[in-house]
Amino acid sequence: MGGRVDESCVLVDGPWTHRFVGANGSRFHVVEAGTGPLVLFLHGFPEFWWAWHDVLPRIADSGFRAVAIDLRGYGASDKPPRGYDGYTMAADITGLIRALGERNATIVGAGAGGMIGWAAAAFHPKLVNRLVVLGAAHPLRLRAALFADPRGQFAASSSALRFQVPRYEHVLTRDNAAMVGELMTSWTGPQWRETPEFADYVARCREAMQIPQAAFCALEAYRWVFRSALRLQGYRFVKLMQKPLITPTLQLHGGLDTATLPRTAQGSGRYVLAPYEWRLIPEVGHFLHQEATDVITGEVLRWLKSN
Repeated sequence: MGGRVDESCVLVDGPWTHRFVGANGSRFHVVEAGTGPLVLFLHGFPEFWWAWHDVLPRIADSGFRAVAIDLRGYGASDKPPRGYDGYTMAADITGLIRALGERNATIVGAGAGGMIGWAAAAFHPKLVNRLVVLGAAHPLRLRAALFADPRGQFAASSSALRFQVPRYEHVLTRDNAAMVGELMTSWTGPQWRETPEFADYVARCREAMQIPQAAFCALEAYRWVFRSALRLQGYRFVKLMQKPLITPTLQLHGGLDTATLPRTAQGSGRYVLAPYEWRLIPEVGHFLHQEATDVITGEVLRWLKSN
C-alpha cells in the first residue's frame, strides 16, 4: 500500500453508480443503485461507503433506491476543516435527502453513522420516515453511560478519549494506518475476524483513512462529542435530543460489540415514541453489516416493508 493515497481508491466499480451531490454547503460522494423509495446508508468509523457494498445491491433488487454515502470528511466527500458537530452532520443527511430529489427517506446508520441517524431523526422528523440503527446507542444513552459505567462503556471508549489529543491523526495514519486495523480487529467478533473478507475490508479502510485530511476529519467528530459535553453548544444538543423520536426505529446490536456495549445501547428505546424494536444479534461485534450481512439485509427489508 506504499505511495500516496488519493480519493480514487474509494471509487470502486460495481452494480452501482458513483456521483457527487451538493448538500449543506459541501460536496458528497454518493453511490446508488435501484429505483423506488430512498434508503440512505451511513457508514461508521473507521469506514467509508464500502461498508454497504454487500447490502446495497440486495436492497436495490428489492425495489428501493439504495444510496450509500461517504460522510463529511471521509472517502471522496469534501473535507472542510469544520462542521463535525452533531447539528451539521445531521443537516448534511437531511440536505442530501432533498438534494437527491426526495421528500423523505429511511436512514440506515452503523456506528458513528447510527449516531448521526438518531440526530437526523430527532431534528428533522418529517424527512426521516424510518430509522435503522446498527451498533450505536442513542447519544444521550452513550453520554450517560460514559459517566455511570466507568469500568464498562468509559473503558470501552478509551480509543475515543485518545482521539482528543491534538494531531493524533498522525498516530492513526502511521504505518499505513496500522491503528485502523488494530481498532477494527478489537471491535470485530471472532468469527469474521478469521476470514479473508475481513482482511480485505481492513485493507480498504486503512487505505481510505490515508486520503489527505480524512483522519483529521474523522477524529474531529469524536473531539466534538467530548468537547461539547462541557460547552453551551453541547447543552443545546442534549436539550434537543431529549425530544422523543416520532420515527419508527429498529435497533440492531452485536452481542459481542466492544466499542458500544450492548448494555449501553439497550436503553435507547426510551427516547422513541414511535414503534420501536430492539434486537441483539449474538456472536457478532461492532460491524454487524459486514459480520452478519444476510441477517442485517433481512432485518432492513422487514423494517422497510412493515407498516
